[in-house]
Amino acid sequence: MTQGPRTGGDAYREHSPVLATEVVEVFKPLTSGVVVDATFGGGGHTRRLLDGLAEGIRIVGIDRDPAAVSNASELMSRETRVTVLNGNFGDIRRLLHGVEVDAPVGFLFDLGVSSHQLDTGERGFSYRHDGPLDMRMGPDASQTADDVVNHWDPQRLEEIIRRFGEERVAGRIAAAIVAARPLRSTAHLAQVVA
Repeated sequence: MTQGPRTGGDAYREHSPVLATEVVEVFKPLTSGVVVDATFGGGGHTRRLLDGLAEGIRIVGIDRDPAAVSNASELMSRETRVTVLNGNFGDIRRLLHGVEVDAPVGFLFDLGVSSHQLDTGERGFSYRHDGPLDMRMGPDASQTADDVVNHWDPQRLEEIIRRFGEERVAGRIAAAIVAARPLRSTAHLAQVVA
């Protein structure tokens, strides 16, 4: 029997980072201080760092996604060396100041979209699982993918598709999106782009 994608915190609990051993090795020389996991996500790196580093290391995790932070409550309830904050790592100085951390000894940034976000259709990142045109890393972002694909002019769409998607047929894709408006789901967008 095949199960559908898990939602909410369940999908975060299953996260297993690919390069966790290598990450622990990089931080292993540290014996005390605060390491910042600036893209906490499912907490896979944080858990491995806790297991592999000296007891004098404390970890502050940051994530934009409230579901990731909510899921971290169980970890924080049993592990006093971890604090997880909801926020954007672009505000790292302010966030760390709020928990009285002035001079971290290390930073970890695992940049990209998490598998949780791709596997959960409701997040609007997936083309495998139909969902709304959202694609926001956190609910604090004011603009959704729906706003972009349904309201931006063709030139602006082409520019972002070419620049961030490195797509050589960006003009054709932008024109197809504009012609198909209104787009209402990730599956519809994927169909138009194909």
